[in-house]
Amino acid sequence: MRISEAAARSGLKVDTIRYYEAEGLIPNVTRGSDGQRRFSPENVDWLTLLYWLRKTGMPMKVMQRFAALYAQGDATIPDRRSILLDHSLLLAKRRDDLDRCDEILTRKLEIYEEYLR
Repeated sequence: MRISEAAARSGLKVDTIRYYEAEGLIPNVTRGSDGQRRFSPENVDWLTLLYWLRKTGMPMKVMQRFAALYAQGDATIPDRRSILLDHSLLLAKRRDDLDRCDEILTRKLEIYEEYLR
């Protein structure tokens, strides 16, 4: 499939896909005889994963490391798993922080509601 369809399916913008490819984040993208990119379903699955990793705040350097390990094959699965586990722990901490922020905001809104009555 062409880049526009890959973008629509993955949630990424066309420009982002081009940038990710230039940064070495997308392995095995073939090109047709016309020179245009051709994305496989596996490429789209990878792009979707990249979309969500970035959406969760994973830094580009970590994404690049993850992609480099992926390109090296199954022998790197333990390392890739470790990266995802570390990121998962960071997300759990962020969720806890956001929950605490929500509690504080809720209490402040209650105080304002009391004041406005």
